[in-house]
Formats: sequence, C-alpha cells, structure tokens
Amino acid sequence: MAKALFVTGTGTDVGKTYVTALMVKKLEESGKNAAYYKAAMSGNHRRSDGSLIPGDALFVQQTAGLSQPLGEMCPYVYEHAWSPHLAARYEGNPPELPVIRQGFEAVCSRNDYVTVEGSGGILCPLRAENGKTLWLEDVIRALQLPSVIIADAGLGTINSVVLTVKYMQGKKLPVKGILFNHYHRGDTMEEDNIAMCRQHTGLPVLACIPDGAQELPMEPNDLAALYEEVSLT
Repeated sequence: MAKALFVTGTGTDVGKTYVTALMVKKLEESGKNAAYYKAAMSGNHRRSDGSLIPGDALFVQQTAGLSQPLGEMCPYVYEHAWSPHLAARYEGNPPELPVIRQGFEAVCSRNDYVTVEGSGGILCPLRAENGKTLWLEDVIRALQLPSVIIADAGLGTINSVVLTVKYMQGKKLPVKGILFNHYHRGDTMEEDNIAMCRQHTGLPVLACIPDGAQELPMEPNDLAALYEEVSLT
C-alpha cells in the first residue's frame, strides 16, 4: 500500500520545490521506492518541438535520481509564470479534480512513497472560471493527505508560518510539522523565528535546511514516518 504526503509552503519562492526534491532524494536513496506528483505547475519553458517542460518535476527527477517518467508527474503544465488559475484561463486546459486524482492514484499504484507538491502557498487557486473554482486545499482534501509546511527561516516568517498553520487547522487539514529553508545556524533572528513558530503553532520543527544543502537533515525513517497510507479507489 502506497503512502503519501503533501508539501505546501508559506508562499512563493520559499524553496518548496528544492526542499521537496531533497525529501524525495532522501527516500529514494534509502530504498523507499519514491515518486513525485504535482497537480499543476506554471512558469515552464518549451522544448524545440513546442511541448512544455514541467520544470519543477524535472528538477526533482534529476536531484533525486528518479527513473519515474516526467509525463506522469504533473497533469497540468502551463507556460506563463502566473497563478495556475490565471495561466489556465489564458492558455486553456483548466485543472479538473478527477484528472488530478486519477494521475495521483496511478503514481501511487507503482510506488511506495509519493510526495505531492503544492503550487505557491496554501491559498492558491488552481481554477477560477465560468463559475468553477478549484483551490489547493480542495486537492489536499480530495487526496486525503497530511501536509508539511516549507518556510523561509528569515525575516517575516513568524507571520507567514502562523497564518498558514492557523488557516489549515481551521480547515481541518492535518499538518505534521514545519521545515525551514535558507537556514543559517547560530543566526540570532532565525533561531528566534524558529522558536517563536514552534511556540505559537505547537508543531514540531522537522528540519532546518541551509543554503546549498545537498541532503535533507533528517533520518530516512523519521521522514518516512510522516507519510500516511493512501486509499485508492
């Protein structure tokens, strides 16, 4: 039975894909048969034949050394570096929840540990047109996944972390803990930020990742324990 975990962030550019790649790499290198999935990604470049390259998926695949095909990692890929709902409105092919679920279940059927990355922060619209809306939280709820939150260790993170956690808790979306990126050991402000986030959310700090890290500073079994069994239809 496959296990899965959702990765969200406190916002764009906190290094969510980078940390996700390190998570997948840690699992894969420990023999856990790991895989990656993302419902929608925007801001992608085109190949010479005009097809879009799913950039985040490619980064994770290369970083983690996955043999998993790029084509099964993300069902909705857009060119414009906009929120997915706007990119989809402009380019066409808006995300459909059944398609996202089907792709996720297909990946789960072939792998043991599936890491599902979100787009942007928790309040990210994937679709908003013609009276139809789809938010990131709808995907988390539909896939019945627990989450971890990626945050920047620097200035402003107390506000963004606490707001993200409180929002998710208010929506009854289970959160396993927080990982801080761009961490500088011994930095007075960052150490206090982390302590304040721990105190005001009640969540464990799972890892602090320094710039340029090639490995996730977590034990493989501790990381694997965050993943929960998936109920396939």
